[in-house]
Amino acid sequence: MSRKLRIALIGGGLAGLAAGIALSRRGFEVRIFDQSNEIKEAGAGITMMPNAVKILGAFGVGIAATQCGFEPEAIVTRDLRSGAELSRLPAKGAAAARFGADSLLIHRADLRGLLLAALPAGVLELGARCTSVRSAARGAVAEFRGGRQEEADLIVGCDGIHSVVRDDLFGAQPARFTGNMCWRALIPTAALPPNHFGRNVTIWMGRRGHVVTYYVRGGELLNVVAIREATTWVEESWSIQGQPSDVIAAYPDAHAELRRVLERVPQCFKWGLFDRDPLACWTEGRVTLLGDAAHPMLPFLGQGAAMGFEDAYVLARELARFDGDVSAALAAYEWERRPRTARVQLASRAQGERYHLHSPLARLMRRLGLDRAEQKNVNLLSKDWIYDYDPIVLDPATRQCAVKIAAPQVEFA
Repeated sequence: MSRKLRIALIGGGLAGLAAGIALSRRGFEVRIFDQSNEIKEAGAGITMMPNAVKILGAFGVGIAATQCGFEPEAIVTRDLRSGAELSRLPAKGAAAARFGADSLLIHRADLRGLLLAALPAGVLELGARCTSVRSAARGAVAEFRGGRQEEADLIVGCDGIHSVVRDDLFGAQPARFTGNMCWRALIPTAALPPNHFGRNVTIWMGRRGHVVTYYVRGGELLNVVAIREATTWVEESWSIQGQPSDVIAAYPDAHAELRRVLERVPQCFKWGLFDRDPLACWTEGRVTLLGDAAHPMLPFLGQGAAMGFEDAYVLARELARFDGDVSAALAAYEWERRPRTARVQLASRAQGERYHLHSPLARLMRRLGLDRAEQKNVNLLSKDWIYDYDPIVLDPATRQCAVKIAAPQVEFA
Protein backbone atom coordinates (compact mmCIF):
# COMPACT_ATOMS: atom_id res chain seq x y z
CA MET A 1 0.00 0.00 0.00
CA SER A 2 1.05 3.60 -0.50
CA ARG A 3 0.15 4.40 3.11
CA LYS A 4 -0.33 2.57 6.39
CA LEU A 5 -3.70 1.05 7.14
CA ARG A 6 -5.64 3.07 9.70
CA ILE A 7 -7.24 0.74 12.24
CA ALA A 8 -9.67 1.79 14.97
CA LEU A 9 -10.11 -0.52 17.95
CA ILE A 10 -13.29 -0.05 19.98
CA GLY A 11 -12.56 -1.09 23.57
CA GLY A 12 -9.39 -0.81 25.65
CA GLY A 13 -9.64 -3.92 27.81
CA LEU A 14 -6.98 -6.63 27.78
CA ALA A 15 -7.94 -7.82 24.27
CA GLY A 16 -8.06 -4.29 22.88
CA LEU A 17 -4.65 -3.44 24.32
CA ALA A 18 -3.22 -6.68 22.94
CA ALA A 19 -4.61 -5.86 19.50
CA GLY A 20 -3.11 -2.38 19.71
CA ILE A 21 0.31 -3.84 20.47
CA ALA A 22 0.12 -6.53 17.78
CA LEU A 23 -1.02 -4.11 15.06
CA SER A 24 1.43 -1.37 16.04
CA ARG A 25 4.33 -3.84 15.93
CA ARG A 26 3.33 -4.65 12.33
CA GLY A 27 3.52 -0.98 11.40
CA PHE A 28 -0.17 -0.11 11.18
CA GLU A 29 -1.63 3.22 12.30
CA VAL A 30 -3.71 2.27 15.33
CA ARG A 31 -6.09 4.09 17.65
CA ILE A 32 -7.87 2.52 20.64
CA PHE A 33 -11.09 4.17 21.83
CA ASP A 34 -12.26 3.22 25.31
CA GLN A 35 -15.37 4.49 27.07
CA SER A 36 -13.75 4.63 30.55
CA ASN A 37 -12.50 7.95 31.81
CA GLU A 38 -9.57 6.45 33.68
CA ILE A 39 -7.24 3.49 33.42
CA LYS A 40 -8.16 0.95 36.05
CA GLU A 41 -8.41 -2.79 36.48
CA ALA A 42 -10.38 -4.90 38.91
CA GLY A 43 -8.53 -6.27 41.92
CA ALA A 44 -8.34 -9.89 40.88
CA GLY A 45 -6.01 -12.54 39.57
CA ILE A 46 -6.00 -14.01 36.09
CA THR A 47 -4.63 -17.27 34.73
CA MET A 48 -2.21 -17.11 31.81
CA MET A 49 -1.84 -20.60 30.36
CA PRO A 50 1.03 -21.51 27.98
CA ASN A 51 -0.78 -20.46 24.80
CA ALA A 52 -1.33 -16.98 26.27
CA VAL A 53 2.22 -16.70 27.62
CA LYS A 54 3.59 -17.44 24.13
CA ILE A 55 1.69 -14.44 22.77
CA LEU A 56 2.92 -12.22 25.60
CA GLY A 57 6.45 -13.18 24.58
CA ALA A 58 5.71 -12.15 20.99
CA PHE A 59 4.44 -8.79 22.31
CA GLY A 60 7.76 -8.24 24.09
CA VAL A 61 6.37 -8.54 27.63
CA GLY A 62 6.94 -12.25 28.31
CA ILE A 63 9.94 -11.79 30.61
CA ALA A 64 8.20 -9.03 32.58
CA ALA A 65 5.09 -11.20 32.92
CA THR A 66 7.17 -14.06 34.29
CA GLN A 67 8.83 -11.73 36.78
CA CYS A 68 5.58 -10.34 38.19
CA GLY A 69 3.57 -13.53 37.79
CA PHE A 70 3.45 -16.62 39.98
CA GLU A 71 3.99 -20.21 38.88
CA PRO A 72 2.28 -22.73 41.18
CA GLU A 73 3.92 -25.89 42.46
CA ALA A 74 0.86 -28.03 41.73
CA ILE A 75 -2.79 -27.98 40.71
CA VAL A 76 -4.80 -29.66 43.45
CA THR A 77 -8.50 -30.53 43.47
CA ARG A 78 -10.23 -31.12 46.79
CA ASP A 79 -13.74 -31.95 47.89
CA LEU A 80 -15.31 -28.74 49.17
CA ARG A 81 -17.11 -30.41 52.03
CA SER A 82 -14.71 -33.09 53.28
CA GLY A 83 -11.45 -31.49 52.21
CA ALA A 84 -10.32 -34.82 50.71
CA GLU A 85 -7.73 -34.48 47.96
CA LEU A 86 -9.17 -35.70 44.66
CA SER A 87 -6.17 -35.14 42.39
CA ARG A 88 -2.76 -33.49 42.36
CA LEU A 89 -0.88 -32.46 39.27
CA PRO A 90 2.73 -31.20 39.48
CA ALA A 91 2.75 -27.83 37.72
CA LYS A 92 6.03 -25.98 38.22
CA GLY A 93 8.08 -26.33 35.07
CA ALA A 94 5.65 -28.83 33.58
CA ALA A 95 4.00 -26.43 31.12
CA ALA A 96 7.33 -25.10 29.84
CA ALA A 97 8.66 -28.61 29.30
CA ARG A 98 5.53 -29.78 27.54
CA PHE A 99 4.27 -26.74 25.66
CA GLY A 100 7.26 -24.39 25.41
CA ALA A 101 5.94 -21.73 27.80
CA ASP A 102 5.12 -21.38 31.49
CA SER A 103 1.67 -21.12 33.01
CA LEU A 104 1.43 -17.99 35.16
CA LEU A 105 -0.93 -16.55 37.76
CA ILE A 106 -0.90 -12.78 37.61
CA HIS A 107 -2.74 -9.79 39.04
CA ARG A 108 -4.98 -8.30 36.36
CA ALA A 109 -3.73 -4.80 37.13
CA ASP A 110 -0.13 -5.94 36.69
CA LEU A 111 -0.97 -7.55 33.34
CA ARG A 112 -2.79 -4.45 32.15
CA GLY A 113 0.20 -2.34 33.21
CA LEU A 114 2.56 -4.49 31.12
CA LEU A 115 0.34 -4.15 28.07
CA LEU A 116 -0.01 -0.39 28.52
CA ALA A 117 3.77 -0.05 28.77
CA ALA A 118 4.19 -1.95 25.49
CA LEU A 119 1.65 0.23 23.69
CA PRO A 120 3.03 3.20 21.71
CA ALA A 121 2.29 6.61 23.20
CA GLY A 122 -0.87 8.33 22.02
CA VAL A 123 -2.62 5.18 20.79
CA LEU A 124 -5.15 4.90 23.63
CA GLU A 125 -7.91 7.51 23.99
CA LEU A 126 -10.11 7.42 27.09
CA GLY A 127 -13.60 8.80 27.53
CA ALA A 128 -14.62 7.84 23.99
CA ARG A 129 -17.93 5.94 24.14
CA CYS A 130 -18.77 4.38 20.79
CA THR A 131 -22.48 4.44 19.93
CA SER A 132 -22.47 2.91 16.44
CA VAL A 133 -20.28 1.68 13.57
CA ARG A 134 -20.85 1.20 9.87
CA SER A 135 -18.91 0.18 6.80
CA ALA A 136 -18.33 2.82 4.13
CA ALA A 137 -17.25 2.51 0.49
CA ARG A 138 -13.56 1.92 1.20
CA GLY A 139 -13.45 1.89 4.97
CA ALA A 140 -15.59 2.21 8.07
CA VAL A 141 -16.92 4.89 10.38
CA ALA A 142 -17.35 4.87 14.17
CA GLU A 143 -19.65 7.36 15.85
CA PHE A 144 -19.16 8.40 19.47
CA ARG A 145 -21.29 10.02 22.13
CA GLY A 146 -21.69 13.69 21.27
CA GLY A 147 -21.83 13.03 17.52
CA ARG A 148 -18.11 12.82 16.82
CA GLN A 149 -17.13 10.48 13.97
CA GLU A 150 -13.86 8.70 13.19
CA GLU A 151 -13.01 7.09 9.85
CA ALA A 152 -10.67 4.11 9.46
CA ASP A 153 -9.72 1.47 6.93
CA LEU A 154 -10.81 -1.14 9.46
CA ILE A 155 -12.80 -1.06 12.71
CA VAL A 156 -12.38 -3.87 15.21
CA GLY A 157 -14.89 -4.36 18.01
CA CYS A 158 -12.97 -5.31 21.17
CA ASP A 159 -15.74 -4.10 23.46
CA GLY A 160 -16.63 -7.25 25.38
CA ILE A 161 -19.64 -9.49 25.79
CA HIS A 162 -22.11 -6.57 25.60
CA SER A 163 -20.45 -5.24 22.44
CA VAL A 164 -21.98 -2.24 20.68
CA VAL A 165 -20.07 -3.22 17.54
CA ARG A 166 -21.49 -6.75 17.60
CA ASP A 167 -25.02 -5.41 18.01
CA ASP A 168 -24.58 -3.09 15.03
CA LEU A 169 -23.28 -5.91 12.84
CA PHE A 170 -25.71 -8.68 13.73
CA GLY A 171 -28.53 -7.14 15.74
CA ALA A 172 -28.96 -6.84 19.49
CA GLN A 173 -29.30 -10.20 21.19
CA PRO A 174 -29.01 -10.29 24.99
CA ALA A 175 -26.45 -12.63 26.50
CA ARG A 176 -27.82 -15.63 28.38
CA PHE A 177 -27.45 -15.81 32.16
CA THR A 178 -25.86 -19.18 32.91
CA GLY A 179 -27.33 -19.60 36.37
CA ASN A 180 -23.93 -18.93 37.96
CA MET A 181 -22.72 -15.98 39.95
CA CYS A 182 -19.19 -15.32 41.04
CA TRP A 183 -17.34 -13.50 43.79
CA ARG A 184 -13.69 -12.53 43.52
CA ALA A 185 -11.41 -11.26 46.23
CA LEU A 186 -7.76 -10.76 47.14
CA ILE A 187 -6.51 -11.61 50.64
CA PRO A 188 -3.08 -10.51 51.92
CA THR A 189 -1.12 -13.67 52.62
CA ALA A 190 -0.07 -12.24 55.98
CA ALA A 191 -3.70 -12.49 57.10
CA LEU A 192 -3.72 -16.27 56.63
CA PRO A 193 -2.13 -19.05 58.69
CA PRO A 194 1.45 -19.72 57.46
CA ASN A 195 1.64 -22.00 54.39
CA HIS A 196 -2.11 -22.48 54.55
CA PHE A 197 -2.47 -24.09 51.12
CA GLY A 198 1.09 -24.40 49.97
CA ARG A 199 2.09 -22.71 46.74
CA ASN A 200 -0.63 -24.40 44.69
CA VAL A 201 -3.74 -23.73 42.70
CA THR A 202 -6.49 -25.36 44.75
CA ILE A 203 -9.90 -26.16 43.24
CA TRP A 204 -12.54 -26.91 45.87
CA MET A 205 -15.32 -28.80 44.13
CA GLY A 206 -18.80 -29.01 45.65
CA ARG A 207 -22.46 -29.38 44.82
CA ARG A 208 -23.72 -26.49 42.72
CA GLY A 209 -20.56 -24.50 43.29
CA HIS A 210 -16.77 -24.44 43.54
CA VAL A 211 -13.97 -22.19 44.82
CA VAL A 212 -10.53 -21.63 43.31
CA THR A 213 -7.60 -20.19 45.26
CA TYR A 214 -4.12 -19.26 44.06
CA TYR A 215 -1.36 -16.76 44.78
CA VAL A 216 -0.39 -13.68 42.79
CA ARG A 217 2.37 -11.06 43.14
CA GLY A 218 4.97 -13.58 44.18
CA GLY A 219 2.76 -14.97 46.91
CA GLU A 220 1.88 -11.65 48.55
CA LEU A 221 -1.83 -12.05 47.81
CA LEU A 222 -4.20 -14.99 47.68
CA ASN A 223 -6.73 -14.72 44.86
CA VAL A 224 -10.14 -16.23 45.57
CA VAL A 225 -12.74 -16.98 42.89
CA ALA A 226 -16.00 -18.44 44.26
CA ILE A 227 -18.71 -19.53 41.83
CA ARG A 228 -22.17 -20.56 42.94
CA GLU A 229 -25.35 -21.47 41.07
CA ALA A 230 -28.14 -18.91 41.38
CA THR A 231 -31.67 -18.64 40.05
CA THR A 232 -31.53 -15.02 38.84
CA TRP A 233 -29.19 -12.14 38.23
CA VAL A 234 -30.82 -8.72 38.23
CA GLU A 235 -27.86 -6.36 38.56
CA GLU A 236 -27.16 -4.25 35.48
CA SER A 237 -23.44 -3.97 36.16
CA TRP A 238 -21.23 -6.93 35.29
CA SER A 239 -19.16 -6.35 38.45
CA ILE A 240 -20.40 -4.74 41.66
CA GLN A 241 -19.32 -4.50 45.26
CA GLY A 242 -20.27 -7.61 47.22
CA GLN A 243 -20.45 -8.43 50.91
CA PRO A 244 -17.84 -10.83 52.37
CA SER A 245 -20.55 -12.29 54.60
CA ASP A 246 -22.45 -13.40 51.47
CA VAL A 247 -19.47 -15.45 50.32
CA ILE A 248 -19.34 -17.30 53.64
CA ALA A 249 -23.10 -17.85 53.62
CA ALA A 250 -22.96 -19.31 50.09
CA TYR A 251 -20.77 -22.21 51.27
CA PRO A 252 -22.20 -23.30 54.63
CA ASP A 253 -20.69 -26.77 54.29
CA ALA A 254 -17.18 -25.61 53.38
CA HIS A 255 -14.30 -27.54 54.92
CA ALA A 256 -12.59 -25.78 57.85
CA GLU A 257 -9.47 -24.91 55.81
CA LEU A 258 -11.52 -23.23 53.12
CA ARG A 259 -13.80 -21.56 55.62
CA ARG A 260 -10.78 -19.95 57.31
CA VAL A 261 -9.96 -18.37 53.96
CA LEU A 262 -13.48 -17.16 53.24
CA GLU A 263 -13.72 -15.62 56.71
CA ARG A 264 -10.67 -13.47 55.91
CA VAL A 265 -12.01 -11.92 52.70
CA PRO A 266 -11.65 -8.15 53.33
CA GLN A 267 -13.81 -7.03 50.40
CA CYS A 268 -15.14 -8.64 47.25
CA PHE A 269 -16.79 -8.01 43.93
CA LYS A 270 -19.51 -10.11 42.36
CA TRP A 271 -20.82 -10.59 38.88
CA GLY A 272 -23.13 -12.85 36.92
CA LEU A 273 -21.70 -15.26 34.37
CA PHE A 274 -23.26 -14.75 30.95
CA ASP A 275 -22.82 -16.84 27.84
CA ARG A 276 -23.41 -16.74 24.09
CA ASP A 277 -23.34 -19.40 21.40
CA PRO A 278 -20.52 -19.23 18.84
CA LEU A 279 -21.16 -16.87 15.93
CA ALA A 280 -21.25 -18.08 12.34
CA CYS A 281 -19.56 -14.88 11.14
CA TRP A 282 -17.57 -12.07 12.75
CA THR A 283 -17.18 -9.62 9.87
CA GLU A 284 -19.28 -7.29 7.77
CA GLY A 285 -17.44 -5.15 5.26
CA ARG A 286 -14.61 -3.32 6.99
CA VAL A 287 -15.81 -4.08 10.52
CA THR A 288 -14.90 -7.21 12.49
CA LEU A 289 -14.85 -8.53 16.06
CA LEU A 290 -12.13 -9.69 18.43
CA GLY A 291 -12.00 -11.19 21.93
CA ASP A 292 -15.16 -11.40 24.05
CA ALA A 293 -17.08 -9.32 21.52
CA ALA A 294 -16.72 -12.25 19.12
CA HIS A 295 -16.63 -15.21 21.53
CA PRO A 296 -17.28 -14.53 25.23
CA MET A 297 -15.69 -17.23 27.36
CA LEU A 298 -16.91 -18.65 30.63
CA PRO A 299 -14.00 -18.70 33.10
CA PHE A 300 -13.81 -22.45 33.69
CA LEU A 301 -10.77 -23.06 31.44
CA GLY A 302 -8.96 -19.77 32.07
CA GLN A 303 -9.00 -18.91 28.36
CA GLY A 304 -10.91 -15.64 28.08
CA ALA A 305 -7.93 -13.29 27.78
CA ALA A 306 -5.87 -15.94 26.01
CA MET A 307 -8.32 -16.19 23.12
CA GLY A 308 -8.30 -12.40 22.75
CA PHE A 309 -4.49 -12.38 22.68
CA GLU A 310 -4.45 -15.09 20.03
CA ASP A 311 -7.03 -13.17 17.97
CA ALA A 312 -4.88 -10.04 18.17
CA TYR A 313 -1.75 -11.79 16.96
CA VAL A 314 -3.48 -13.59 14.07
CA LEU A 315 -5.38 -10.49 12.90
CA ALA A 316 -2.17 -8.44 12.78
CA ARG A 317 -0.30 -11.27 11.08
CA GLU A 318 -2.91 -11.70 8.36
CA LEU A 319 -3.27 -7.98 7.68
CA ALA A 320 0.49 -7.79 7.21
CA ARG A 321 0.57 -10.92 5.06
CA PHE A 322 -2.11 -9.66 2.66
CA ASP A 323 -0.49 -6.20 2.43
CA GLY A 324 -3.53 -3.99 2.21
CA ASP A 325 -6.13 -6.49 1.01
CA VAL A 326 -8.35 -6.11 4.06
CA SER A 327 -11.10 -8.43 2.83
CA ALA A 328 -8.68 -11.30 2.19
CA ALA A 329 -6.96 -10.73 5.55
CA LEU A 330 -10.26 -10.77 7.44
CA ALA A 331 -11.35 -13.95 5.68
CA ALA A 332 -8.08 -15.66 6.68
CA TYR A 333 -8.39 -14.33 10.24
CA GLU A 334 -11.88 -15.77 10.63
CA TRP A 335 -10.95 -19.06 8.94
CA GLU A 336 -8.28 -19.67 11.55
CA ARG A 337 -9.89 -18.22 14.62
CA ARG A 338 -13.62 -19.04 14.53
CA PRO A 339 -13.37 -22.87 14.71
CA ARG A 340 -10.85 -22.75 17.54
CA THR A 341 -12.66 -20.16 19.65
CA ALA A 342 -16.00 -21.94 19.15
CA ARG A 343 -14.46 -25.16 20.42
CA VAL A 344 -12.97 -23.44 23.47
CA GLN A 345 -16.29 -21.69 24.20
CA LEU A 346 -18.16 -24.99 24.26
CA ALA A 347 -15.40 -26.75 26.22
CA SER A 348 -15.49 -24.00 28.87
CA ARG A 349 -19.25 -24.42 29.13
CA ALA A 350 -18.89 -28.19 29.59
CA GLN A 351 -16.12 -27.76 32.17
CA GLY A 352 -18.40 -25.60 34.30
CA GLU A 353 -21.07 -28.28 34.26
CA ARG A 354 -18.56 -30.86 35.46
CA TYR A 355 -17.40 -28.62 38.30
CA HIS A 356 -20.93 -28.54 39.75
CA LEU A 357 -22.05 -32.14 39.86
CA HIS A 358 -25.67 -32.48 40.96
CA SER A 359 -25.90 -36.27 41.14
CA PRO A 360 -25.05 -37.73 44.57
CA LEU A 361 -23.59 -40.79 42.85
CA ALA A 362 -21.37 -38.70 40.60
CA ARG A 363 -20.14 -36.69 43.59
CA LEU A 364 -19.45 -39.89 45.54
CA MET A 365 -17.45 -41.36 42.64
CA ARG A 366 -15.47 -38.14 42.39
CA ARG A 367 -14.83 -38.09 46.14
CA LEU A 368 -13.64 -41.72 46.07
CA GLY A 369 -11.44 -41.05 43.06
CA LEU A 370 -13.38 -43.55 40.91
CA ASP A 371 -14.40 -41.18 38.11
CA ARG A 372 -11.29 -41.23 35.93
CA ALA A 373 -12.90 -39.15 33.19
CA GLU A 374 -13.63 -36.45 35.76
CA GLN A 375 -10.05 -36.47 37.03
CA LYS A 376 -8.74 -36.11 33.50
CA ASN A 377 -11.13 -33.26 32.84
CA VAL A 378 -10.03 -31.20 35.83
CA ASN A 379 -6.39 -31.82 34.90
CA LEU A 380 -5.80 -28.64 32.99
CA LEU A 381 -2.62 -29.90 31.37
CA SER A 382 -4.66 -32.59 29.63
CA LYS A 383 -6.01 -29.83 27.36
CA ASP A 384 -3.16 -30.30 24.87
CA TRP A 385 -5.24 -29.05 21.94
CA ILE A 386 -5.55 -25.70 23.69
CA TYR A 387 -1.96 -25.22 24.81
CA ASP A 388 -0.20 -26.68 21.76
CA TYR A 389 -1.62 -24.00 19.49
CA ASP A 390 1.06 -21.54 18.41
CA PRO A 391 0.19 -18.96 15.73
CA ILE A 392 3.72 -17.56 15.93
CA VAL A 393 5.30 -20.62 14.33
CA LEU A 394 4.86 -20.31 10.57
CA ASP A 395 5.60 -22.74 7.77
CA PRO A 396 8.03 -20.82 5.50
CA ALA A 397 6.87 -22.70 2.38
CA THR A 398 3.17 -21.93 2.61
CA ARG A 399 3.16 -18.97 5.00
CA GLN A 400 0.27 -20.66 6.78
CA CYS A 401 0.04 -21.49 10.43
CA ALA A 402 1.96 -24.72 10.98
CA VAL A 403 -0.30 -26.06 13.74
CA LYS A 404 -3.38 -28.11 13.05
CA ILE A 405 -6.32 -25.73 12.85
CA ALA A 406 -8.88 -27.74 10.89
CA ALA A 407 -12.41 -26.72 11.79
CA PRO A 408 -13.91 -29.12 14.33
CA GLN A 409 -17.52 -30.16 14.41
CA VAL A 410 -19.18 -28.13 17.16
CA GLU A 411 -22.62 -28.51 18.62
CA PHE A 412 -24.54 -25.83 20.43
CA ALA A 413 -25.62 -26.92 23.90
